[in-house]
Amino acid sequence: MSLSADQTVVSYPIPTYRFRVSVGTEEMAFNAVSGLQVSHEMVEYKDGLGGCFQMPGQRTAINISLKRGVVCGQTQLSEWINSISLNQVEKKDISISMTNEAGTELFLTWNVVNAFPVGLSAPDFNASSNEFAIEQLDLVADRFTVKFHT
Repeated sequence: MSLSADQTVVSYPIPTYRFRVSVGTEEMAFNAVSGLQVSHEMVEYKDGLGGCFQMPGQRTAINISLKRGVVCGQTQLSEWINSISLNQVEKKDISISMTNEAGTELFLTWNVVNAFPVGLSAPDFNASSNEFAIEQLDLVADRFTVKFHT
């Protein structure tokens, strides 16, 4: 029995190749996003009777990497990291949304809160390659939430 298009949408996992990224109020094109991961430190508690217990501790920092092709005139990322001065930086909220094939309907969104840049990597240079120049922005954020739109 074959499934209709509507049944397929709710029955199969969402592909990861179609997504949107907004940094602050500006939508930007990226070819890869990684690091959306929440984890907690493990705290070991030992009682006086020889018992040993593990409990969740503080949440670890969220480290996100955004990769995109280098395009002439698009300097937003380098301007953002270069704006860091005397331990002050503009923190921005970021949203990463998975969309349908046409990019018109949002399926789910990760809303990242208080992100700031900690590194910007230039592309690798290789005269014997014909690959695109890709830059990587590394961010640290306080937390993120996930919202399902369907």
